[in-house]
Amino acid sequence: MNALEGLKVLELGQLIAGPFAGKTLAEFGADVIKVEPVGVGDPLRKWRLLRDNGTSAWWEVQSRNKRSVCLDLRSTEGQEAVRALALEADVLIENFKPGTLEGWGLGWEELHALNPRLIMLRISGYGQTGPYRDKPGFGVLGESMGGLRYLSGEPGRVPVRVGVSLGDTLAALHGVIGVLTALHHRTTHGGEGQFIDVALYESVFNVMESLLPEYDAFGAVRERAGSALPGIAPTNAYRCEDGHYVLVAGNGDSIFRRLMRAIGREDLGSDPALAHNDGRVLRVDEIDAAIEAWTLRRSRDEVLAALDAAGVPVGRIYTVADIASDPQYLARGMIVEASTSDGATLKVPGVVPKLSATPGRIAHPAPRLGEHDGDLRGGGWPARRAEGAAA
Repeated sequence: MNALEGLKVLELGQLIAGPFAGKTLAEFGADVIKVEPVGVGDPLRKWRLLRDNGTSAWWEVQSRNKRSVCLDLRSTEGQEAVRALALEADVLIENFKPGTLEGWGLGWEELHALNPRLIMLRISGYGQTGPYRDKPGFGVLGESMGGLRYLSGEPGRVPVRVGVSLGDTLAALHGVIGVLTALHHRTTHGGEGQFIDVALYESVFNVMESLLPEYDAFGAVRERAGSALPGIAPTNAYRCEDGHYVLVAGNGDSIFRRLMRAIGREDLGSDPALAHNDGRVLRVDEIDAAIEAWTLRRSRDEVLAALDAAGVPVGRIYTVADIASDPQYLARGMIVEASTSDGATLKVPGVVPKLSATPGRIAHPAPRLGEHDGDLRGGGWPARRAEGAAA
């Protein structure tokens, strides 16, 4: 049995944050019905690179294990269909602008009265309350307001964005935490359902570590630092003889000593002033220069082999081509060849996290638009139809 088997999830969101939360729950057995706009579907179907069938490769990951039904949520008929599904659902996921569902008669108060056990995950740019509540918000804005964008890039240059929609994904994962917490409360403590209010910017801010307390205690505004991590030394990217870079994390006290021994700088490794991180931070430029002087005389593979042998955390910078052939990824089932709804095969990421007794799986391919409309003809929540597994 899958860990979340029997859990009924109604997904009303689109694009990234809400659907990523639905994807995660579906991978562990939840029955997720994804509601899409009639005729056009989730815009993610057309984002980035499209396959021969006109659907994005991204869609095959984001919507696997889900069912697709098409409803016009602005219509009375569509709203009634949602209410019928919500009556039996355990979880409803939405990431519309706050107030949108209320305008359709599908807000929290209405659905909670209909089904007191319902848990509603609400993901938005700025949350359901506050002065910014009604502003439209995307992941990039959440990353900026949460403090991440200001820290990304090289000193003195324009702040750069991370190359993926990190703000949306962080919000989705916080949403999943909220859903599982609310389910535990409902099951263990006999509580009713509740709504979970996740804001994109708060999800980013929650992982910003010591950013705020350092500002409060010292007035310190952390700045962009390129490939280094200020206040922790040594950890950086170092150029090699062949033009490649390696990442070295030598910031543990004993690791630092091993690193200095490996590069022939026992003088630094045995220096009492560098025994702990606070002392190393004061001389980080000297330490970084010593490490790069060593890496510049060796190829990337030579550096990796030498530091691996010395027990120093080291790695290369991976492209997706590196990922697709890496033995660690392959050994842990993180590169999966899955079937698509049109009979093709596609390499996709495996499921995380990895549970020992009830691991997640890819049970069904991402659905065709409206593929499961017929399941709703009987009204209410349909039984899960048997479908071909997707490896």
